[in-house]
Amino acid sequence: MGSKYTKRYSEEYKRDAIELVRSSGRTVTEVARELGISPESLRGWVKKARAAQDIGPGPVAGRAGQSADDRDEELKRLRKLTAEQAKTIEILKKATAESTG
Repeated sequence: MGSKYTKRYSEEYKRDAIELVRSSGRTVTEVARELGISPESLRGWVKKARAAQDIGPGPVAGRAGQSADDRDEELKRLRKLTAEQAKTIEILKKATAESTG
């Protein structure tokens, strides 16, 4: 069993946080600070995700059979989703601060 201070995050939350790091161009530390989580935790999640994808060196690696246009569209969609999620996170943080303060 973990400590009573150990937070557990859902897989969906972890995926969203990892995607925010990848698509935002910000550092892991900056994103972790924004989300209110440990930079070490987020760094570990990102590292595991990279290992799971088994990506080769450089940004050229992509999904097999996926064209550059498809990747660009997917990146555009994910950036939009990330921006929406960042707004949602800010709203939830403000709501939490107001309800506890």
